[in-house]
Amino acid sequence: MVNVDGSLIIQIINFLVLMVVLNMVLYKPIRGILQQRKEKMAGLENRISSCNQEAEEHDRAFYEGIKNARAKGALEKEVFLQAAAKEEKEIISKINKQAQAELADVKVKVSLEAEKVSKLLQKKINSFADDIGQKILGRTI
Repeated sequence: MVNVDGSLIIQIINFLVLMVVLNMVLYKPIRGILQQRKEKMAGLENRISSCNQEAEEHDRAFYEGIKNARAKGALEKEVFLQAAAKEEKEIISKINKQAQAELADVKVKVSLEAEKVSKLLQKKINSFADDIGQKILGRTI
């Protein structure tokens, strides 16, 4: 059985003093350290969140920049292609004009040579006819 006497009151006072001393020496510093750790973890989590947001913003800006650069490049490419097509048409036009001029010159030269050859053959037609007749008949005409 438990005797309620003066030693119980001393034990209760001893227990309370021990609780106050332990609270001051052990529990408060540990709670302080835990509170600091909690605040530090919250700060790190906030920093991680802000860094993730910044990284996402940089990614978006990067991809937007690439998209804009590709669009700009496509426009410049189209401009160059149009300029090249125009220059190609001009070059082909010049070559066609030059070829037409050369063709006209060649036609004139051919017609002049054909005329000369025709006149020359007209002069020699009688001698050709005599030669053919001699060969066919086998005697001189």
